[in-house]
Amino acid sequence: MEIELFPASLLTEAVLLVCAFVLSGVIGVEREIRQKSAGTRTHILVGTGSALFTLVSAYGFAHLIGDDVILDPSRIAAQIVSGIGFIGAGVIFVRQNIISGLTTAASIWVTAAVGMACGAGMPVIAALTTVLYLLAVTVITWLVRRLPQQGQSRLYTVRYTDGRGVLRDILGEASDSGYESALSQTKRQESAEGPVVEATMRFTRHQRNADDDLFRRLSELDGVLEVRRVQQDHED
Repeated sequence: MEIELFPASLLTEAVLLVCAFVLSGVIGVEREIRQKSAGTRTHILVGTGSALFTLVSAYGFAHLIGDDVILDPSRIAAQIVSGIGFIGAGVIFVRQNIISGLTTAASIWVTAAVGMACGAGMPVIAALTTVLYLLAVTVITWLVRRLPQQGQSRLYTVRYTDGRGVLRDILGEASDSGYESALSQTKRQESAEGPVVEATMRFTRHQRNADDDLFRRLSELDGVLEVRRVQQDHED
């Protein structure tokens, strides 16, 4: 069996592989900017690897084709779709009933598809997919977060003086503002002013006319020392 090191399709294969490298890197840079667990390198490797698998499936066995040999390039593509789930599952975490990493896992899945498209000779549609991905995680996300939502939750860390009934006042203020409260965790500390409690609390809007200035109202309560909003990009 002769192995052709420089086949006629070599330039095409190289261009498609580079396309997968570049487009996967674009998706990875977006994840890197957001400081997510899977960054540029991971996405480049996933996309380029998927492209290479597809190229091997499409071109790598051409010398074996004959009357008795029929190749099905789609079989390797199907295996990539199944196998990429293992990597995606590795970046999904569940903490205190909060799921994080879903968007990163989905971006890995999309990157694999982009790489496969490049490997299959569809760089234009792969580039369009990359543009749509960036649109989804930027503009669409920005629009969705500004929609009024019943049941929207906010996570705050509240530091307050212990032993003065401040927690009761916090819960009452939240209820009056149209929010349901849930205490996630507490930590008692000693300070110069006496015992202090640092509580992580989730406030869920249950009324359409709920007060949007809950942060200020909690901060102004007597005995509350500090209120910090916890970033909640759970799906990212």
